[in-house]
Amino acid sequence: MSVLNVEHVSHGFGARTILEDASFRLLKGEHVGLIGANGEGKSTFLNIITGQLQPDQGKVSWSNRVTVGYLDQHSVLKKGMTIRETLRTAFDDMFKLEQEMIALYDKMGEASPDEVDKMMNETSEIQDILDHNSFYTIDAKIEEIANGLGLGSIGLDKDVTDLSGGQRTKVLLTKLLLQNPTILILDEPTNYLDVEHIEWLTNYLKNYENAFILVSHDIPFLNSVINVIYHVENATLTRYTGDYEQFQAMYAMRKKQENAAFERQQQEIDRLEDFIARNKARVATRGMANSRQKRLDKMEILEKPKEKPKPHFHFKEARTPSRFVIEAKHLVLGYDEPLTKPVNITLERGQKVAIRGVNGLGKTTLLKTLLGIIPSISGNVELGDFVMPGYFEQESSRDNDNTALEEVWQEYPGMSNFEVRAALANCGLTNEHITSKMMVLSGGEAAKVRLCKVMQKKINLLVLDEPTNHLDVEAKDELKRALKEYKGTILLVSHEPEFYEDWVTDVWNVEGWTTKIV
Repeated sequence: MSVLNVEHVSHGFGARTILEDASFRLLKGEHVGLIGANGEGKSTFLNIITGQLQPDQGKVSWSNRVTVGYLDQHSVLKKGMTIRETLRTAFDDMFKLEQEMIALYDKMGEASPDEVDKMMNETSEIQDILDHNSFYTIDAKIEEIANGLGLGSIGLDKDVTDLSGGQRTKVLLTKLLLQNPTILILDEPTNYLDVEHIEWLTNYLKNYENAFILVSHDIPFLNSVINVIYHVENATLTRYTGDYEQFQAMYAMRKKQENAAFERQQQEIDRLEDFIARNKARVATRGMANSRQKRLDKMEILEKPKEKPKPHFHFKEARTPSRFVIEAKHLVLGYDEPLTKPVNITLERGQKVAIRGVNGLGKTTLLKTLLGIIPSISGNVELGDFVMPGYFEQESSRDNDNTALEEVWQEYPGMSNFEVRAALANCGLTNEHITSKMMVLSGGEAAKVRLCKVMQKKINLLVLDEPTNHLDVEAKDELKRALKEYKGTILLVSHEPEFYEDWVTDVWNVEGWTTKIV
């Protein structure tokens, strides 16, 4: 049974076509992976099916009594509430039903026998709904899922205003899972999750009885939870049955067939045109030439399969720094209150270090403190001689009114227009991306712009905060190659061991430094 039907949907922004005549169906219990390169329109498609965006053409229809839960890349939390209070809002409908039942009981004292019978039936129905939805064990359910996603260690009575980006995402995801909607829509849910919590979510989704649509560039995670793939490419949606590995094999075969069909047709066109050119002037063969011309005119010309621009990343190396790139003594990280006990840190020239640990323990704070962007609570940090750092921030501002071109040019005014365009194109961005405002670019496209900025200057210390968030598979592989090739020192925060474990020299786990219970 189909719970969602999308028929012949088209949508674009200005001259840019995002989706064209796209159709999609979601069957009951299907676990769908929605995949495609950065900027192909995955988030746009999700916004269309959830009603946040109206398509230019086409129809979206959900079956009756379907509840949809949507976790997007830019969800926000209400300020001033604790984690527990926020999670309890997942059951708002249940609390309303309880109040309705209590109000009915209050009215029974003044009602006639017939009215009491009617009210008793209503309260009985409400009671069944509450029992069916485990209303009386809500707090136990909240604890179970919150602990599974690592919120228990933070403390459920903490104000959501004080949470890190990763912790906020965990709260939103926990609330969504508690709502237990008929359809779950998840846009890159693992971006801010730690390894152990990705494992918990993997098991949860594997056993999820209802249908879900998942956007993720974390291939091991995606591969283990989905059974259907929808691939968006060149504004077209294509359905494949199976996991990601099976999709790759079918996609490669399909591309091979398309290329072969195009080549065969081009050879046939050349042969026909050559015959027509040689024979149309001769009376004896003019009829055959005209016949071939008619055949050529009726031929449905195949388009050459489009190749997406491939990113190429390269980090420029500055002069060799001193042996000790960073030395920190008795360093206590934090903002208003300490996040760690005093620690001593030494980073030597040529080290490539991955920093791991659960969200909220100060990984981003550590990077910013070591670079002098924010002060430490106590202790001191010294950069070695001739250290020239480059810093990739985890997220860009959603209010950025610059185009991608202006964003790079603003930081490097000495570059020509051509040089900036060439640098952005080298990162896999098209002319449409380059002239688009940062606020409308997808997460992956914006990440490529930020990487482009880092790559324009000579550096010998590369500091990267979750660089693989939002990057598609091809860009992630290319970034990994560039980091392996880079001869300088690297500090990397990442929740993807498979991205870094075969090339880093050291792993620092901030869980050993924290003052919190992990």
